Amino acid sequence: MGQTRYVVPFTDLGRDDVGRVGGKNASLGELTNHLRHAGVRVPPGFATTAEAYAELLGTGDLRSQVETQLDRLHDGAPLDEVGAGIRSLFLARRLPARVRDDVLAAYRRLAVETCQAEPEVAVRSSATAEDLPAASFAGQQETYLNVRGEDELLNACLRCCASLFTDRAIDYRERMGFDHLAVALSVGVQAMVRSDLAGAGVAFTLDPETGFADVIVVSAAWGLGETVVSGQVDPDEYTVFKPSMKDPALDPVIDVQIGTKRLKTVYAEHGSTRTVRTSRDERHQQVLDGSEIRLLADWAAAVEEHYGCPMDLEWAKDGRTDDLWIVQARPETVQSRRRADTLTRRRLTATPGAPLVEGTAVGEAIGQGPVVALDAPVGLDRFPQGGVLVTGITDPDWEPVMKRASAVVTDHGGRTSHAAIVSRELGVPAVVGTGNATQLLDDGRAVTVSCAEGGTGRVYAGLLPYEETQTDLAELPTTRTRVMLNLADPSAAFRWWRLPADGVGLARLEFIVAHQVKTHPMALLHPDRLDPADRHVVERLTEDYLDPGQYFVDRLAHGIARIAASRWPDPVVVRTSDFKTNEYAKLVGGRPFEPDEANPMIGWRGASRYYSEGYREGFALECRALRIVRDEMGLTNVVVMIPFCRTLGEADRVLAVMADEGLERGRNGLLVYVMAEIPANVVLAEEFALRFDGFSIGSNDLTQLTLGVDRDSEQLSRLFDERDPAVVRSIESLAARAHAVGRPVGLCGQRPSDDPGFTALLVEAGLDSLSVAPDSFAAVKQHVAQAEATYGFNSPVSSGNSAREE
Repeated sequence: MGQTRYVVPFTDLGRDDVGRVGGKNASLGELTNHLRHAGVRVPPGFATTAEAYAELLGTGDLRSQVETQLDRLHDGAPLDEVGAGIRSLFLARRLPARVRDDVLAAYRRLAVETCQAEPEVAVRSSATAEDLPAASFAGQQETYLNVRGEDELLNACLRCCASLFTDRAIDYRERMGFDHLAVALSVGVQAMVRSDLAGAGVAFTLDPETGFADVIVVSAAWGLGETVVSGQVDPDEYTVFKPSMKDPALDPVIDVQIGTKRLKTVYAEHGSTRTVRTSRDERHQQVLDGSEIRLLADWAAAVEEHYGCPMDLEWAKDGRTDDLWIVQARPETVQSRRRADTLTRRRLTATPGAPLVEGTAVGEAIGQGPVVALDAPVGLDRFPQGGVLVTGITDPDWEPVMKRASAVVTDHGGRTSHAAIVSRELGVPAVVGTGNATQLLDDGRAVTVSCAEGGTGRVYAGLLPYEETQTDLAELPTTRTRVMLNLADPSAAFRWWRLPADGVGLARLEFIVAHQVKTHPMALLHPDRLDPADRHVVERLTEDYLDPGQYFVDRLAHGIARIAASRWPDPVVVRTSDFKTNEYAKLVGGRPFEPDEANPMIGWRGASRYYSEGYREGFALECRALRIVRDEMGLTNVVVMIPFCRTLGEADRVLAVMADEGLERGRNGLLVYVMAEIPANVVLAEEFALRFDGFSIGSNDLTQLTLGVDRDSEQLSRLFDERDPAVVRSIESLAARAHAVGRPVGLCGQRPSDDPGFTALLVEAGLDSLSVAPDSFAAVKQHVAQAEATYGFNSPVSSGNSAREE
């Protein structure tokens, strides 16, 4: 395909051509020419040049007329009026003859290359600016899909040029400080991928919400990719762990979230598109299978390595050939610009009531103000500064309004929707995909929008008080004692990756069961024992599974894997389930499998369940999930911890069951810890150390059983004290005796977060690690450093405390 002043094929372009063909087209050329060796496929095409745009702008007095309109904007004329005026000036003209001839010649060569008489093409706008990688122009101009024939192509090219002056584009350049007439418009013409017959989506080479760089996040929906970008659908989301991609024997897909995908955009007659409802099967089926997810992740990783920065890519699958293609790539411009050494934390300081609506949290901020419910964008004079925008979905036309909002709430969309992407760039909290916010949030009502509580964003009634704190992570001291995290919510795990923690000292498996599995494992295996209502719920939860037990395993494995990936390669200690019988009974389908106990706190819990007939099959599912995470996903930093192990014989039986299920201590580096929460664990420390690789003190239960005080008793609360001499002496004794036989000892609990004196006591006792809530990490780290200075502990961290030590 030949190159001219006005048209250049992708094969003749590269990343240095931004000033000539814009960032989008320069990137397509770079991919075409330099990523082919990595197998990356880019549909063929060509781009018009900045010279072609200048030729158009130079016809008649178009440039001076545009300047006149821009002067009116700076004199106070309404943005929508100025934008409409400029666009009408462009659309009243034709492309200059020389530009038109070159475009048609290139289109005819593309017809030969694709073996189509009149190839279907995507016509995309690509703005030129030398420092484009520092600002995202994505979505500011127009794209036209399924364009076919010479007349349609020329018309689409002219409309792309006019779209350099959409209201949103004008507003964006004003906000970013770009000279309107110093930016040109290149038109990219690219062979269409028939994703209307398959699917499309986006891929980020980091987690777009938190900036966690060890994952690739792929979103996917049926049909053309516009539904994903616009936020019309809740797409599938696949999380791929980069370190596991290095070994072809491992499965690096550590999380799969199947979206509702209720709509898809497909071709219509005469080169247009239409949006239709998906079938029931499509809504429940993954758009991509495991091999396709991995292929896209491999390509994304190759693109990121080539560019040397995090990337945002768009992909499409051709339903005729099943081939995957990359159709756009640009540098990620939000998370990659954040300071990695500063952690900003926001927290509600009042206990909120039940949320009015919930959805996917975008960002980690809190916003509040009056609800402004809109069906369509309005003039800025009609949207109050600081209002909470509530609408169905957003597209680029909403951006001037979003800039004024304190928060954004939408009915539809996922983490890669337009509303999510723009909200991140603006630093505005957003709750997307609520389903019904426009129905439930009344216009004018004062609300607080919180994205500071994990992966779920919530909208509360009223203007709730909150605080914001910043921690300079570079100023935190180093300590001999490892300070680790207590994590329970997999959806929130990635947001703490910046903390310089030494791993996770406690990941509670029962939290994942309660919030992501939502049903008793035995109910999945024996649905015949359930009442009709619970059986219906179980059937609905597992309707996409031939084996209901696999539903439990998949959900559990994905939850564990997200937590383990967030701290790789540092150890992540996963405690197997420690529900009490009354808590298990509250799970869906749990009642038939749980006895009524007078005192569940010291009843059938922890290790005693794992080998019993009443739960042995359920524990086998837990073991399967852990084995998949370690052996198939490659997250060998997972340490398994057994809670409430009363006797040596019980320890032997549990370890035997684990070995039967493929979790043999020592195989593939597996470490197995035991919770030290029963006096027997202290009295027989040496014997337990022969069976386990480490101890983690559960101070609540150890205090309860040492003092004989029910930890939930209000009447006895004055006696419940982890600093009681009997408890302290037990801790000191366990540390000394475990260290004597080479076993590490840690403590996981809330008390070190609340009590610097207790922290000092633990440091003096020589504990190897403390595990605390993430929001307490910085304070505890400081307290540990002060205690170590007091006691003169300056030696290196004791050996045997790492899950990955040789």
